[in-house]
Amino acid sequence: MSGSRSASPGESPAPKRLNVFERYLSLWVALCMGVGIFAGKMFPAAVDALREMEFGKESQINIPIAVLIWLMIYPMMLKVDFTSILGVRKRPKGLIVTLVVNWLVKPFSMALIGYLFFKHLFLPWIGPELADQYLAGTIILAAAPCTAMVFVWSYLTDGDPAYTLVQVSVNDLIMLVLFAPIVKFLISGASSLTVPFMVLVYAVVFFIVIPLAAGVVSRTLLIRAKGSDWFEKFLSVLHPVTVIALLATLVCIFAFQADNITARSFHILLIAVPILIQVYFNSSLAYGLMKWLKVPHSVAAPGALIGASNFFELAVATAIALYGPGSGAALATVVGVLVEVPVMLSVCSVCNRTRHWFPADTSA
Repeated sequence: MSGSRSASPGESPAPKRLNVFERYLSLWVALCMGVGIFAGKMFPAAVDALREMEFGKESQINIPIAVLIWLMIYPMMLKVDFTSILGVRKRPKGLIVTLVVNWLVKPFSMALIGYLFFKHLFLPWIGPELADQYLAGTIILAAAPCTAMVFVWSYLTDGDPAYTLVQVSVNDLIMLVLFAPIVKFLISGASSLTVPFMVLVYAVVFFIVIPLAAGVVSRTLLIRAKGSDWFEKFLSVLHPVTVIALLATLVCIFAFQADNITARSFHILLIAVPILIQVYFNSSLAYGLMKWLKVPHSVAAPGALIGASNFFELAVATAIALYGPGSGAALATVVGVLVEVPVMLSVCSVCNRTRHWFPADTSA
């Protein structure tokens, strides 16, 4: 993940580069938006047929999107190595900060920020029904800490790859227990929407438990049978599948949302505002706490980035399962995808420019 030399305090490390997909992710998302809207407007019958393909009547779990999201999530879960968690006992402070911000601050601050903007400041433009939908979508987004893209942000800030893996692994385990009750509690409390808890539980089982279990078992068996070098090559082969599945998912979602988007394109800008505030608030809070606790920069930067970014694949899947692929909640989670890359690159830039704030990376 990070094979470059360590930079001394105050020294800038060699510049890191994203691959073409990662560097222009926002552009690809915008192109998917265009393709999806075009398909939704030009081929409404075909889009309706895809929309109606569900696991059981009124389950709201769309089969094409579910399959595509599985293709995204499974390769991510293959990267999770829970044996690395044992080594964090020697350096617990960074993990503690990450967990506090992700689970005690982030979902609740998003609910508060979203309530302020959607239910008050933006209410004259969007109306009460969409206000509830957009608020629900942003809450779902905030309750799902990032998994895959964190490794990219960690790489760009010269983060400790082993510690980053620990942070991601522990968050995945906590999501199994806390994601559903937090989403239920906050959406029910902040909006007038009904949150069918069992549908939420099914979403967690379908989109976290099963792919996580499959990833852990596959990782163990493949490494035991083929070795670590072969396994790393296997992950690189799967990466294009993840990318294609992500883009195809976005095309489907925007096709399902075509009428909403063309009628309410201004709403995309409105949804982005509280999401942006949330990103900068949580990254600043985590980064500031890391500095206060004198955590090394190689742990502090990825920790701040995990607190700022989101597991948008899970968020999109959950919003669709709860409220349908054409809902305002699903649109809000997709807006999170649209703004994430440029915003997170700006956070990476700040982290790299403030490296000298932190102690040398010895132990913490």
